[in-house]
This record gives sequence, C-alpha cells and structure tokens, in this order.
Amino acid sequence: MAWCLKWAWGPLQGQGFHTAVPHYKSRTGTEHLWLMRHLKDPFVKAAKVESYRCRSAFKLLEMNEKHRVLWPGLRVLDCGAAPGAWSQVAVQRVNATGTDTSSPVGFVLGVDLLHISPLEGATFLCPADVTDPRTFQKILELLPGRRADVILSDMAPNATGIRDLDHDRLISLCLTLVDMAAEILHHGGTLLCKTWAGSQSHQLQKRLTQEFQNMRVLKPKASRKESSEVYLLATQYRGRKGSTEQ
Repeated sequence: MAWCLKWAWGPLQGQGFHTAVPHYKSRTGTEHLWLMRHLKDPFVKAAKVESYRCRSAFKLLEMNEKHRVLWPGLRVLDCGAAPGAWSQVAVQRVNATGTDTSSPVGFVLGVDLLHISPLEGATFLCPADVTDPRTFQKILELLPGRRADVILSDMAPNATGIRDLDHDRLISLCLTLVDMAAEILHHGGTLLCKTWAGSQSHQLQKRLTQEFQNMRVLKPKASRKESSEVYLLATQYRGRKGSTEQ
C-alpha cells in the first residue's frame, strides 16, 4: 500500500522544488504564452492519455528505454518526486506492486518538500527536505537493507530569475546527492540527476566520473530544446576513496 509520512521542517521548507502552473487570473503576457505552449505540448497530452501525473514521465521513460536504468527488483530513491510521475514509472519498471509474479519485486521511495498524492507501490516521505540530516536518517530506515540501487533526481530549486544563482543552487543539490550516495547507494548502483548547463557543471561531472565507472550527458526528447536542462546518468558506483560498503 502507498503511504506518506508528513514532515514540515528543514532549511529549504517553503522553497519547493517544483514550479506551479501560473494561475489563470492576472496572467502576464509571458505566463499566457507559457500556458498556451503547455496546453499544446504533445507530451502533456500524452501524459493525460496514459494517466501519468505530468509530462516529465516521458523523460524517464525514454532514458530508461535507451539506457536500462530500471528493472524488476531494484530499490529506487526518487528525490524531488512531486507530483509523482517518475515514481509512477519506477513502480512499473521495478515491479514494486508485484504485478508480475514471475519477476522480483522492487521498492520505490519518493521524497519531496511538496505533498505527493498516494501511489500504489510507492512510499512517499513528504513534506521532507532531502538535504536535512533527519530526512536522511528516515530514508535509511525506510530503504530495504538501508540501501538503494538507483537514485533518481528531477529536483530543481524554484527559479529566482538569476541564471547563475539558479544554476549554482541546482549543482549544490546534485552534489548533496552524490555525498549521500556514500551511505545510501549500493555498490554498482546508478545515479540519474537533472541539472542545468552552466559554469559549475564541470564540478558535478568531475565528481561523478571519480565515483562512478561511467557518466554520460542525456537530453531526452521530452526536454524542451530551448531549455538548458540536461540529465547526467552515472552508472556502476564505486564510491569515493576510503568509503566502505555496509
């Protein structure tokens, strides 16, 4: 059964990782253009048809199809999970509901500052700040064997409009996940995270190449061409020097 632990603490509380759709009243010209593009977006339409919670599901679906990030039996930590579209994909691909009785049953844990509606086959920790040490300890308690095989992150800070600042904040979030991997990610595991291209991208990529055997930059079709958004897929986690597997 799906369930959600509701917490309300942490230094980033109130600074949600997802930007809401602009309200219909008092829209600016920019918001109006955004809304029109959003409503015409083929991935938005497809998400409604296939009952995904938002269009971002197709980003993960494409990356998984090409690079096999998820398969039955894996333990998945989904960071910045709201509204739950990536968790939906993960539940399906790791067989978290046990629908396929001939395959291993996986586990999906989603974490976000925002509320996430229940989803069969997923456990949600919300609202919770993934950078808070107390959240970290709760994640360890909830993960089977205190380990994840895959860390997914579609997190992004709320945009300030200052490009360099927003970029630096997102890189910081991603580096926090790399730090967490030492205690959470199983040896040989995978980290898939969203980032925005910018001056500090090399810092994150360098860390990933140091701690994983393989790292590649991905731009799925569902990621809008004009966006600086890219995904970094790091596989075969070997850990930082001096770290040991529990």
